[in-house]
Amino acid sequence: MEAFVRGLPKAELHVHIEGTLEPELMVTLGNRNDVPVPTVEEIRAAYAFSNLQSFLDIYYKGAAVLLTEQDFYELAWAYLTRAASDGVRRAELFFDPQTHTDRGVPFDVVVNGLYRATQEAADIGVSAALILSILRHLTPEAAMETLEAGLRHRSKIIGLGLDSSEIGRPPSLFQDVFARARAEGLHVVAHAGEEGPPEYIEQALDLLHAERIDHGVRLEEDHALLERVVAEGIPLTMCPLSNVKLRVFEDLSMHNLKRLYDAGVAVTINSDDPAYFGGYVADNYLAVANALDLSKADLAAMARTSLNASFVAESERSVWLSKLDQATR
Repeated sequence: MEAFVRGLPKAELHVHIEGTLEPELMVTLGNRNDVPVPTVEEIRAAYAFSNLQSFLDIYYKGAAVLLTEQDFYELAWAYLTRAASDGVRRAELFFDPQTHTDRGVPFDVVVNGLYRATQEAADIGVSAALILSILRHLTPEAAMETLEAGLRHRSKIIGLGLDSSEIGRPPSLFQDVFARARAEGLHVVAHAGEEGPPEYIEQALDLLHAERIDHGVRLEEDHALLERVVAEGIPLTMCPLSNVKLRVFEDLSMHNLKRLYDAGVAVTINSDDPAYFGGYVADNYLAVANALDLSKADLAAMARTSLNASFVAESERSVWLSKLDQATR
């Protein structure tokens, strides 16, 4: 099964590049930049989370080692090479500029380092792009400032996303920011319905006009909304190992990915923050295949959905869909 999964051409549509910072690279960058960090063993021991916020506390501390353009390049390149070995042929990377600009790292440093890696990824068979993500626990005014900074690099980003702590921070707070992004021709996506209620999914669709919903596990609590998502073909970028690690589900066998898939939802499988959650995208495919009794045909269908849900050019998508057909014959 592992060879089959890795051989499936697929897109990864929900991965936070800061969440791919492995302990070894964190220590390397910390030493290089004179930023004190624990040992690799101590860092791994800290990766026991009770909820989203407890994860975010460690996540933001780890990002402190990222200071130079070269740091961001190495971070993205490490992920992209790993993704290539997992069969990822399209990667749409979230990055959180506010995590860095709020500690004095210039926006240009962040985006230029990441962008250089995405451009070089073509050499290893991966088409990669950047989605600027807004930290929803900060103010809408700060979000707009960040978007405006991003628009100065319009050619380097393809979309706007919304992430971070969901509770009490509905998508409605960020309508103006997303309207501005759409006016500039950016794709828009949003985290909704992970810890927040199904209403947040509805707001993301109706107020932000999100083209994909990131997570969306609470969708099945609202049957009418579920029917709408199926009818409109709205993709969910689900992250099974992340959901278990953050106690959204106590056990992977309880995850609703297969129930949603069986209901006709356009489900995709992704890794979220793989350095922290113990699995890159192929690991997530294999884990749910085992826990939820998914067949090879199911996994191939989800890989196909991921390619169709990506923001890649149609000509490129067609190439990978053809290769997917060949891999599953």
